[in-house]
Amino acid sequence: MNCATSTPETADKSIVNISCYKFAHLHELPTMREDLRSRCETLNIKGTILLSPEGINLFLAADRGSIDDLVDHLRTYDGLQDLKPKESFSTDQPFSRMLVRLKKEIIAFGVAGIDPANHTSRKISATQLKQWLDDGENVTLLDTRNDYEIEIGTFRGAKAIGVDHFRDFPAAVDRLPDSEKQKRIVMFCTGGIRCEKAGPYMEQQGFHDVYQLDGGILKYFQEVGGDHWDGECFVFDKRVAVDPKLDETATTQCYACLHPLTPTDQQSPDYVPNQSCAYCISVADQRRRKSIDLKQKRLNRFADNLPGSKPYNNYRPLNVQQKYAGLSLIDFVDQMHPHMGRSFWEETIGAGRLSLGGNPAAADLIVREGMSLRHLLPNTVEPAVNCAIKILHEDDDLVVVSKPAPLPAHPSGRFNRNTLIWMLQDTYAPQRLKAVHRLDSNTSGIVVVARHRKAAAAIQPLFENGQVTKTYLAKVHGHPEQDTFKSDAPISNEVGDHGLRTVDTELGLPSETHFQVLQRFQDGSSLLEVNPITGRTNQIRIHLWHLGHPIQGDLGYLPQHQLGHSGTLEVDQVPMCLHAWKIQFAHPQSGETVQFEAEPPKWSHH
Repeated sequence: MNCATSTPETADKSIVNISCYKFAHLHELPTMREDLRSRCETLNIKGTILLSPEGINLFLAADRGSIDDLVDHLRTYDGLQDLKPKESFSTDQPFSRMLVRLKKEIIAFGVAGIDPANHTSRKISATQLKQWLDDGENVTLLDTRNDYEIEIGTFRGAKAIGVDHFRDFPAAVDRLPDSEKQKRIVMFCTGGIRCEKAGPYMEQQGFHDVYQLDGGILKYFQEVGGDHWDGECFVFDKRVAVDPKLDETATTQCYACLHPLTPTDQQSPDYVPNQSCAYCISVADQRRRKSIDLKQKRLNRFADNLPGSKPYNNYRPLNVQQKYAGLSLIDFVDQMHPHMGRSFWEETIGAGRLSLGGNPAAADLIVREGMSLRHLLPNTVEPAVNCAIKILHEDDDLVVVSKPAPLPAHPSGRFNRNTLIWMLQDTYAPQRLKAVHRLDSNTSGIVVVARHRKAAAAIQPLFENGQVTKTYLAKVHGHPEQDTFKSDAPISNEVGDHGLRTVDTELGLPSETHFQVLQRFQDGSSLLEVNPITGRTNQIRIHLWHLGHPIQGDLGYLPQHQLGHSGTLEVDQVPMCLHAWKIQFAHPQSGETVQFEAEPPKWSHH
């Protein structure tokens, strides 16, 4: 028998596409599967057949004779005698292979007690629905399809159920207001199969006047055309979408996220064929935002319980550099940390708190380059810090944060756990993050952190070679005479008596910083925009101090060219008014220029 007769409109399209489902109680499914797989292979039919105890669902394509042969054979199975496929035509085979699969359900729903073989909602024909719509009947059209399908076409005035997958349909129904339960509802989907389950479920939930469009959108197109319809209809094969004449349209599908893409979507700069589109970039952005929100919540917990606030055994590494190789252990630690005093180290070694390979180390041990010892600091309680860290950006390679002050970026001195990197490591565990540049503990603003070694290896040279554009805000003592100025005073490579670097005109390292006055305040202070060209330690602070405009709140570089100390501010002290405001560099993965900005602190607003 023939399912249809060729017409002038289909004569040049030799491939017959059929879609069909039937809810029926099927048995001996493995045997049926092998039978259909063998027959389709012999007939050179391609597509998908889903078999389950509740029925059959299929999407197939081949020449006319092969399709008719298979349909005749399917009708020999109990329960499938009145199988009625819907047809469309194409010039090319839309499927690349033939699959026959066994499933628990032919359309995943996951609600017990729904048995369309025994009960479905009342069906309304395409002709009758068109008549209702022509006459302006009071009816609610409910689109049960996924949101991405609805985006490219639906009935005018239809209500979207609002799901990403049909399994979410019951929850979406539960969100409908009770007032909808008294209305006349006509639900529809692509071919009708989803409505076979959706209708009975809605009736279970108390909806009194529910219809389903018989044969779905495709049969509506086939019987009455595109009246009352806007756009196209998504189909689950290589055609992606068809118009009301059932002809394939120019809509394609994203290779990455499988979202349908209209010709307009394909003009987006975010669309890269076989790679990505604006929709999957948007989805990726949403996932990244959720990830950032989760990490931010983990970070926020430190506000009530600083990680270093309770006594703990603090093991600090002591790594032997080349210049210390050959010294005794006591001479090594005394020269490496002279501010602690030799007697402190003698007591520490005597108490067994310096270890090598897990064993106490003796004072006369000769150290070698690369040797790593551990220094135990028992019952450590660290000073309080400001832990209001804010995550600005996260991707597979980088984390960019706004660091508050005072907060040391790395373990040093009295700080280990109460540091930026420790809190980030704890938040992102088991990943081992690595800060790729430094920011003083009393300086607030942007810090870039690599999420893996490869990213760190790619971005660290950018900082070292001056390929990163950094912009700071600084509030300084006095009013600079010029609106724009610079300093190229060389900076010492070693710390001096105060534990601070200063200007060294003879042996100092070349350094350059540019300044622009943004505002001069009546209290005698000024707000500057600062661009360090080189990246010497404490460069901005030293240059402003050298120019006679030291930064307000700086403990080390004081007015009248006085030097203080290099310690960390207490949390309740007046902050040092230096803020890493903006940063720009080439992303280590894409090579594209990225820019990040940390919100200016309150002191910048005077």
